[in-house]
Amino acid sequence: MSREEIYSTMFTSLKHPIRRKILRILADKPLTFSEMLELLGVSSSNLTYHLESLGELVTRDDSGVYRLSTFGSASVSTMRIVEEAPEVQPKRRIALSFKWKTILGILLIGTIVFASVAALQFGALNQATSERDTLQSKYNQLLSWSASTENAITFLRDVAQIDTAKYQATLLRRTVEQRADLGGALEETMTYELSGSDSLIDVFFRFRNGHLSRYQMIPLEGTPTYSEVQPRNALDAAKNLLDRLGTYENTSYLEGMNNILALVKDPENIEIKQGNIKLNATFADKTTQILMMYTENGVDFSPKSLNLVFQGSHLMELTDGWFLFTVGSTTVNVSGDKALELATNALKGYSWNANGETVSSFKVLPGPVVVFHPNTKNSLALYPQWVITFYLDKVYAGNINTILVEVWADTGEIALIKPQSS
Repeated sequence: MSREEIYSTMFTSLKHPIRRKILRILADKPLTFSEMLELLGVSSSNLTYHLESLGELVTRDDSGVYRLSTFGSASVSTMRIVEEAPEVQPKRRIALSFKWKTILGILLIGTIVFASVAALQFGALNQATSERDTLQSKYNQLLSWSASTENAITFLRDVAQIDTAKYQATLLRRTVEQRADLGGALEETMTYELSGSDSLIDVFFRFRNGHLSRYQMIPLEGTPTYSEVQPRNALDAAKNLLDRLGTYENTSYLEGMNNILALVKDPENIEIKQGNIKLNATFADKTTQILMMYTENGVDFSPKSLNLVFQGSHLMELTDGWFLFTVGSTTVNVSGDKALELATNALKGYSWNANGETVSSFKVLPGPVVVFHPNTKNSLALYPQWVITFYLDKVYAGNINTILVEVWADTGEIALIKPQSS
């Protein structure tokens, strides 16, 4: 949305008293449609019309609760500045006497009155200028966020508790693509630079099908500025974060994660299994990792997990794949040794093309790496899989020095053979 479109929406909405009243009551607290009807005393159709006219100034969540968007909050700030601005008193005219005995006194009084009024006007002008500059600063910050990143702003403010009012946000890059390898999931990524008086940080967001999939904070200068006092240790920070994330996401699986994390009492390496959740907590120096993944029938489905990484008590990374993936099979019929044998046989007679050259003769070094890592089959359903990495004796055409072979652990079928470069 352009600057002109944003201003047009905001100031067109401010012209109507009902819309101003809607913005005021939503500034106090979020409300449902029926609650607004009761407070405003208008008809249902009338309220619907005004809510539609407010456009992006208000948002409505899945439970039917309306609240102000970032644009709506800026509109309320505009109203308050206009309504609370002090009135400038007009200059009073002084009736001059023509008697010479009073000329000097009247001139003196006139000078004092004029100076007082000028001072009042100058003070009011300075205040108006200051308020205008403050409002313009808010607009500049507001316009640096796009309407499509409302979820990112909410996460920063309500979950990570970054004090967004203290930062100027600049969009560095944004991508949108449909991931065929993830069942056609729509993936959007955004990287912002947050510039404040005391710190400079980059924040990365990845949304899949509109749900937060990954968050990463990269401090560049100083320490992030928070809106609330942060816990002293990562364990308490993680517990508090899950509570806030539960409000932000409104997903049922976070309740189970809260329950299992509550079992961790001390900051020490621990593994706990409860129901279908396996928790691995690792505390090393100042870095803490808390991984909660789905487990069933002895199979750990690591892509279906929530991973938190803290530096001290600062949330550095959050990766959530729990909401996205389902489980297609929990049967493991192929061991790691058998998978290695199948992968080795699959490489016999294998070749690849690079830069117009066909490579069919290559040498594999001893000691391939075998890793169990469930994967998807052209959908979002996870199946058990072995991933074997073969290291080559040299760099071949296409800068290839390793070959990756994936073997389905339930059927023993070769899923993929992929030459890789260093």
